[in-house]
Amino acid sequence: MSGSEIVRASDSERDAVVERLRTASAEGRLTLEELITRTEAAYNSRTQGELAEVVSDLPERSSSVAPVADKRPRKIFSTFASITRTGWWRAEGTITPTTIFGDIELDLRQAVVPSGEVQIKASAPFGDIEIIVPDGVSVELTGFSVFGRKKVDVRKGNSIGSPPVVRVHAFTIYGSVLVRS
Repeated sequence: MSGSEIVRASDSERDAVVERLRTASAEGRLTLEELITRTEAAYNSRTQGELAEVVSDLPERSSSVAPVADKRPRKIFSTFASITRTGWWRAEGTITPTTIFGDIELDLRQAVVPSGEVQIKASAPFGDIEIIVPDGVSVELTGFSVFGRKKVDVRKGNSIGSPPVVRVHAFTIYGSVLVRS
């Protein structure tokens, strides 16, 4: 057994590992779900060895080229159709799903969120928008509905630190916006 495997980890060492995880996420190395899981593991680590395991597959230093945040809105539009966005993708800037008599599903569980925050401006006149997030994500749902609905149904995680944030501003008329885990 090496010394670091049994040496107790400090709060500052845990915080440093979490910052390294956030940097890795910003570089596109970790998905939102991986960031949440590993952040929780880092804060629950008792020894330096456990902390090292959390980041064992990440490079020691971040790349010298800083990622350029793309702040352009990502527009998704559906009319009488269904659109699904899932798997690995970069969820950055503002995402604007709009559906008229259709359905849009945005799955953020494997999305890379460089800033740790996602802005979504959802419009669902006569349509449905479903946003799927990992457990433990902080969700803020604002906006208004006319003969429609907006709802958050997300399971809370055991995160000790500050979880990533999904901010949804929803507008519905006879439609719905659902954020779920």
